[in-house]
Amino acid sequence: MFFPSSHPWVEGETLGEHLEERGVSRRDFLAYCAELGAVLGLSSMMTPKIAKALQDQQRPSVVWIQLQECTGCVESVIRTAHPSIGDLLLDIISLDYQHTLMAAAGHAAEAAGRAAMEEHYGNYVLVVTGSVPTKEDGIYTVIGGRTAKEILEEAAEGAAAVIAVGACAHWGNIQAARPNPTGAVGVSSIVKNKPVVNIAGCPPIADVVTASIVHFLTFGRIPALDFDGRPMFAYGKRVHDQCSRRAHFDAGQYVENFDDEAARKGWCLYRVGCKGPASFAPCPIIQWNNTTSWPIGAGHPCLGCTERNFWDQMTPFYNRLPDIAGFGVERKVDTIGAALAVGVTAGVAAHAVATGIHRARARRELPVVEKEVDRG
Repeated sequence: MFFPSSHPWVEGETLGEHLEERGVSRRDFLAYCAELGAVLGLSSMMTPKIAKALQDQQRPSVVWIQLQECTGCVESVIRTAHPSIGDLLLDIISLDYQHTLMAAAGHAAEAAGRAAMEEHYGNYVLVVTGSVPTKEDGIYTVIGGRTAKEILEEAAEGAAAVIAVGACAHWGNIQAARPNPTGAVGVSSIVKNKPVVNIAGCPPIADVVTASIVHFLTFGRIPALDFDGRPMFAYGKRVHDQCSRRAHFDAGQYVENFDDEAARKGWCLYRVGCKGPASFAPCPIIQWNNTTSWPIGAGHPCLGCTERNFWDQMTPFYNRLPDIAGFGVERKVDTIGAALAVGVTAGVAAHAVATGIHRARARRELPVVEKEVDRG
């Protein structure tokens, strides 16, 4: 079992009791719950419900399996600054199997995984990273003598919910790009009888993973999903509509080459391949590495990694997109029409995101996003 702190859980202990033992104050815990609610797009009135659900929660079991992938998603989830949502979540859950993080290896690790699934059958949360190869009877990923497909089917059978983390688990990622030699598919192509949440991205932002798990623990159900099984609270808006460089796009100010003066001024990256107008992701708001930065903020265009089949549809990565549905994104703002330009930007909501118990409080609340057709 993996304990991220020096305060291991006591059998039968609730989260509230555990945090009190660790010296976490009630004020700090409520602040954490409020920040988590902001990430989930919930009203501040829901903070007491989140707090009640979590403080009474005994440590729930999480089984995390890795299939055909590079381990980048695991790296993303664990690389959070202390004390952060990621750190606290590792104290909220019992991570009973994760072969990269656990001390055990080989037969001992596999025995721990089987024991956790048997003991918590029907109640544990299954986290999956990696795609599932299906060609040649799945021989391209074999762990402990069993194929990835066999491992996934067994683990999903006793799970209460399945969270597919990263583009590989979402739809197959680079392994599934043409010609897809291994027949790679995502988790939802194999698991049909359980709810599956797709945390899209290569890799995804850690806080979306943790928030999705806590949503399930708080409400007993997975969060609202979009058409592709992604949580609406995180993937309900285009990168383009939340981008810090959006004003430069509207003004027709574009980077033409990565070393030009426009690049040094931080102008829009659309003409050097930014896929933000066709990508739905929370990167501009939540950002990476404890809200330090994100690709566009660092001067690199969005590659559209949260979108299905992006390796085939978004490449060459540094070529500009064709016109996007709604209006041609290459047209200057004065040809679009003032009313439309205002309409495009009016729905962009700024909000703060959770970065840990001792981080700044939410600046503005993220509204609940309903499924809609984006018309630019």
